Amino acid sequence: MKFPSFRTLHPDDGPVRVLVVGAGRMARIWLRAILSSPGTELAGVVDLVPAAAEALVCRAGVPDTPTGHDLAALAAATRPDAVVNVTVPEAHLPVTLEALALGLPVLGEKPVAATVPEALRLAAASETTGELFMVSQSRRYGRHPAAFRDRARLLGRPGILTTDFFRAPRFGGFRETMAHPLLLDMAIHPFDTARWLLDAEPVSVRCEAYNPAWSWYAGDAAATAVFEMTGGIRYVYNGSWCSVGLETSWNGAWRLSAELGSATWDGEHPPEVELHGADGVPRSEGEAGDGAAPEGVAGALAEFVRALRTGITPTGEVHDNVLSLAMVAAAVTSARTDDRVHIEPLLEEALTEARAAATGPEAARLRAWPSASEALAVTPRGLHSGG
Repeated sequence: MKFPSFRTLHPDDGPVRVLVVGAGRMARIWLRAILSSPGTELAGVVDLVPAAAEALVCRAGVPDTPTGHDLAALAAATRPDAVVNVTVPEAHLPVTLEALALGLPVLGEKPVAATVPEALRLAAASETTGELFMVSQSRRYGRHPAAFRDRARLLGRPGILTTDFFRAPRFGGFRETMAHPLLLDMAIHPFDTARWLLDAEPVSVRCEAYNPAWSWYAGDAAATAVFEMTGGIRYVYNGSWCSVGLETSWNGAWRLSAELGSATWDGEHPPEVELHGADGVPRSEGEAGDGAAPEGVAGALAEFVRALRTGITPTGEVHDNVLSLAMVAAAVTSARTDDRVHIEPLLEEALTEARAAATGPEAARLRAWPSASEALAVTPRGLHSGG
């Protein structure tokens, strides 16, 4: 895919100074990654509750770190190079819009935004400001999924990819009152991973969501979704958040059936691959699973820094990541309407909503887009069946 270029930082400017926005549970993980990375330096922490930001930096062992409740004010005082947005999904749009307008590239937690129209607004804002906005899909960064993806390339044309995900977490709080807790809060991880593993895009989905009789969730805590992907590939997701016993890993259990063989990954250990009629699976050149690259959020942070230094578009760049959120939105719509949902019309409807809602500089860019599909640079790979 070809995406708009973005402003880069000079390689000799030292570590990237990062301002973290949000002081919740995920912010603790991000602070550890920032403080541990030789390529980054913590510039400050912003939170609407100043005491939360102060408590976070104290807990992280850096109590002298500047904190505040206002992004623009703390940015002016600390002069950071970039922002890491670790706020709740509903705040992703306003926080990222503000950071981009301040001339700061952004690395954000998933999902890219609370809705697809908001995600399109952020893609347009990134174009307008010339600043990078990357979404951290941390499950892509790991030696086992990298090896699974790399060695699956040896199997020829993929045909069927499946994910089984069965867990029984008792979160309490908002997840247990959501209408679609599994689809809205968790499914974006495997949906995004499926796009990455297959190097294919969603065409349509048929999804059924339901709630087993014993579930402690108010909404549908289980779902089965069948996606048609480009090239005629099928991706099948079968998951539950209320399945006690014999639980899968948090990454789920994966199986790929391809032209020349199959591959499986249990989500925790190295993948297994079998070529039909072959004694063993040859190693591919430069196999990705062999290195000691950072994993999880540390991997996302490292790629963000590398992108800012080199100008190379990172995985998770906003234009690319919108389609992972679109898969979630389409699955929820399919479950609600009991009908097959096509991705391209969903994107165009979202663009209409985004144009109506946008009031900032991104509004003109949204109006200039010929279509959402073309703006997201997915047309060459095709959103149509057989594209």
